[in-house]
Amino acid sequence: MLHDFIHLKAPGNWINDPNGFIYYRGQYHLFYQHFPYLPRWGTMHWGHAVSKDLVHWEHRGIALYPSKAYDRNGVFSGSAAEVDGKLYLYYTAIRYEQENPDNIHRAVNNRFWASQALLISPDGVCFDNLEAKRQILPVAAAPEEGDPQNTRDPKVWRAADGSFRMVLGSTRNGVGELLFYRSADGLTWTPANRYTAPALGTTLECPDLFPLGDGWLLLGCPMGITADGLQYPDQACCLPVDFDETTCRLTPKGTPAMVDWGLDLYAPQTTVDAAGRRVMIGWMRMPRPVEGTPDDRPPWRGMMSLPRLVEWRDGQVCFPVHPNVSACFTKPETDLSPLAAHKPVRLRGTLHNGQLWNVGGYRLRMADGQLFADRSAVMDGLPGCRLTAHTPPLGADTCRVDLFVEENLIEIFLDDGRYVLSHVVFGLDQTLEGDFTVWTTA
Repeated sequence: MLHDFIHLKAPGNWINDPNGFIYYRGQYHLFYQHFPYLPRWGTMHWGHAVSKDLVHWEHRGIALYPSKAYDRNGVFSGSAAEVDGKLYLYYTAIRYEQENPDNIHRAVNNRFWASQALLISPDGVCFDNLEAKRQILPVAAAPEEGDPQNTRDPKVWRAADGSFRMVLGSTRNGVGELLFYRSADGLTWTPANRYTAPALGTTLECPDLFPLGDGWLLLGCPMGITADGLQYPDQACCLPVDFDETTCRLTPKGTPAMVDWGLDLYAPQTTVDAAGRRVMIGWMRMPRPVEGTPDDRPPWRGMMSLPRLVEWRDGQVCFPVHPNVSACFTKPETDLSPLAAHKPVRLRGTLHNGQLWNVGGYRLRMADGQLFADRSAVMDGLPGCRLTAHTPPLGADTCRVDLFVEENLIEIFLDDGRYVLSHVVFGLDQTLEGDFTVWTTA
């Protein structure tokens, strides 16, 4: 059985969005979009991994796969809820209007139909794709029901009164939209409300909505908001809102902000951890596969971020690294060459204006009260990628930096998660230059 430490990676071939993230029967279950045949996007399945602590992951193989007329072309993103001890897995079912005869994993003219479906697992171990599925919301037949193609990614939760709510991402007249539904039993759903705004992009993907502080927080991925000709015009954002669970009326409280300022993270999903804290994991988009890994993993493409808490602090949403991750880094290093060991590394220090860190060719500098990152030297010359990124103004000339490094991912937490900046990388060398302490795992 394949295992991952710290970061959940594709077991081989392709993964993207995290799905069905839940703490259930003493374990964290994380499902994910998976094309098991090639390291590129194709007909979606749900892969499955479990963990007791969010840092040691065991892959469990494919849980959901196309098996019905309504999902024959893909089991797309969704969420999980525990109902009467069972695990309810909600997902978007895709049926192509016409398959490409030369590649059945693509639709002709990108035309397809989306409906919402459910698979009920008795225990989080068995997934009967033939007998335990049902379609719960058919393809939208009228504009008030959503867009028939781009209504997707059901996030379901239990409301304070014991009933259930669902939010879907959609689009209307080229503007992103949220669709809300209610249910008494998690099986039969009725429309409750909708919310449309230009801040939701052209289509909103992967919505997540939950209480935080004295209000609620909306996570979602508005499409097209960084359409500058470079990779990834669609980004993960967060927006504080007021939300009434009874009426499903949503009112924004401010403007959206990036979840991660490196602009590689996408489709974040949250759950409540064993201690009652809100925890988030997102997909790190990789522009090419990774070949020849030491654990004999086939070529793979796509990995998940470190688990991060979601907190409301000093009037701002913050994403500090989960304490279970911090607890793994207990071994101080003094030779400053731990990158050669191909193990996770943690660097901690304070950056001042004018200072520079070099981490395996990845460069960080503090200038004019902002943190700037440059991965030009560690991207294999891949075209079309954003090579630099920066935080918003920090309001100070220094910042505390907590940086986690693996061979293909660097995650930077500033001032205990006030801002996070993460970048996929390729070809780090062994250089470590900067005023920081170095920690590795035992």
